[in-house]
Amino acid sequence: MDSVQAVVANADNAKFFSAAIAIAAAALGPGLGIGYLVSKGLESIGRNPEAHSKIQTSMILGIAFTEAIAIYALVVALMILFK
Repeated sequence: MDSVQAVVANADNAKFFSAAIAIAAAALGPGLGIGYLVSKGLESIGRNPEAHSKIQTSMILGIAFTEAIAIYALVVALMILFK
């Protein structure tokens, strides 16, 4: 009976660990991507201030798409956690 409880406890721990790794790894990519995107957007606005509105619109759209990846990862982590 104790071995069954140990297996169940290990399975729960593995589930928590898997969810944590999933969201941590998936948050790293979008975080770096958004930082790089904003950096290059601000650099291009500095080089060509007249194109501010076009660059800002494209930058915000890119940030939204990049952030969607992190939201998908959150959903996957929650699926792992509560399945």
